[in-house]
Amino acid sequence: MRNRFDAQLHSLDGQLTHMGELCETAIAKATQALKDGSIEQAKKVIEEDEEIDQCEKDIERLCLKLLLQQQPVARDLRRISAALKMITDMERIGDQTADIAEIIISSKGAAASEEIHVIGTMASEVSKMVRNSVTAYVNRDLELARDVMEADDAIDSFFEQVRDEMIQFIKEEKGENGGRTFDLIMVSKYLERIGDHATNIAEWVEFSITGVHKDSALVHED
Repeated sequence: MRNRFDAQLHSLDGQLTHMGELCETAIAKATQALKDGSIEQAKKVIEEDEEIDQCEKDIERLCLKLLLQQQPVARDLRRISAALKMITDMERIGDQTADIAEIIISSKGAAASEEIHVIGTMASEVSKMVRNSVTAYVNRDLELARDVMEADDAIDSFFEQVRDEMIQFIKEEKGENGGRTFDLIMVSKYLERIGDHATNIAEWVEFSITGVHKDSALVHED
């Protein structure tokens, strides 16, 4: 019985890893679409969000199956419960990359200006946070999970930098291209929110390992 349970947990790890990879790809494609002003690429990001949604449903089904059929206790229960929380955040990451794609489409494919090069760096960093948070879960790596939490401060700083640059740009242009500038602020805000979701994932990884959740009174002992 335990061998079958362990095999299902291994399958859970694989599905979570796949969902995380889809989120990373979505971030990369949305960022490239912004850089190129590609409406076609933006539409693909929106279409592919459905695959992330399906992953959430598949993983949720597996987790519920494990809870109902195996009746896990202690550490295994935390591991499955954490996975259920993590997929909610990953699904939201998919939604927010789709939101970025919608901005690109509504702006009629205007390519991003060189002044907001920091958005590319920001996107790379949040993508790394997503990857590391899922890896931390699979490998039960508490240190890596905490590295993800600490990285969120840098993402917040990136957002403030983009916001300040865009406000200065509006002042210099005397309000011209204000709509486009607002779009770029919104893109950076969505990336900042993706960083928050990656941090949430890392906090649930910490809970799955330690039994303590950082931002709640939730404590689960072995």
